Amino acid sequence: MSSFRLDQFRRIVIKVGSSILVDSEAGALKEAWLHSLVSDLAALHGRKRDLLVVSSGAIALGRAVLKLRPGALKLEDSQAAAAVGQIVLARTWTEALARHGIAAGQVLVTLGDTEERRRYLNARSTIDKLLEWRAVPVINENDTVATGEIRYGDNDRLAARVATMVSADLLVLLSDVDGLYDAPPERAVSKRQKPKHIPRVERITAEIEAMAGTAASEFSRGGMQTKIEAAKIATGAGTHLIIASGRIRHPLRAIAEGGRRTWFVAAENPITARKKWIAGSLEPKGALTIDAGAVAALRRGKSLLPAGVVRVDGSFERGDAVIIRGPDGAEIGRGLSAYDAGDAQKIKGRASSDIASILGFSGRAEMIHRTDLVLGRT
Repeated sequence: MSSFRLDQFRRIVIKVGSSILVDSEAGALKEAWLHSLVSDLAALHGRKRDLLVVSSGAIALGRAVLKLRPGALKLEDSQAAAAVGQIVLARTWTEALARHGIAAGQVLVTLGDTEERRRYLNARSTIDKLLEWRAVPVINENDTVATGEIRYGDNDRLAARVATMVSADLLVLLSDVDGLYDAPPERAVSKRQKPKHIPRVERITAEIEAMAGTAASEFSRGGMQTKIEAAKIATGAGTHLIIASGRIRHPLRAIAEGGRRTWFVAAENPITARKKWIAGSLEPKGALTIDAGAVAALRRGKSLLPAGVVRVDGSFERGDAVIIRGPDGAEIGRGLSAYDAGDAQKIKGRASSDIASILGFSGRAEMIHRTDLVLGRT
């Protein structure tokens, strides 16, 4: 893809940083800028695209509301400021999107929500349902409970994890800078030494990483280095990533019209990358044997329902990989189970409508959803 339209992507995550959302000196939102961005989002939403926003700003807004003095905050002060700011942030996005007839859903996550399998699945299910309802999930790290040991510390990497979790096609990082340069732009001392903008990155090499600076450099502190790390996460899972300026009005429209940005190219699409991960990178914890009717349904692209399962083997938890076997015991595929082994044993061979009465709660209708399923070649 040498050129593209934003609306050619099915599912897009947009990350908005504190510095472009909040005027730190005035202690207030940049409302005109926010409304221009939401106008861009509404245009994409009208074309039936799935949109998610990863928004910073809770601590900055909390500081403004509480009139805290400038300077570094202690952990407990940051957490308390975030508790106040998250309410303001949620209201801000809700009101801005509502002007275009779009509902917003607040999702607060921690590192564990994207790293631990069970919590990962819960978060993904919640976001998928919001998208199904045509709402825009507004996601932020839950700074009120996250500590230094269990937090991301930057929303670039959080946005990348969210993008991979929901199998997004594209992640846009709206930033203070309009992309990657071969040297920090602010360090240029003459026009002759003017850094070169890098419009496209096919692969993240050591040379590309060096352009972001070292961990100890002033340029990389909370800046380009975390964006390169985010690009590694995203492109490795099949999600394209763009770094573009958020300093201008209508930033997404500017990208679509050919504005300056750096595009990190993913080698494959997110569904393919996810299928490879399920098929080859996860150790199966158990097995499900299914009947001939279920085999035929899977071959037609359907999900695996409990009614088609005749045997459950192994000790696995929800989200673990399991082998799927046909009536003759031969492996036909692998997938991620939506149920623990104990619950799977109870509902095997039963209709999905019976799940609530058997287990005492309403779980997923599928034992393995088709997006969590990989079949072998026939």
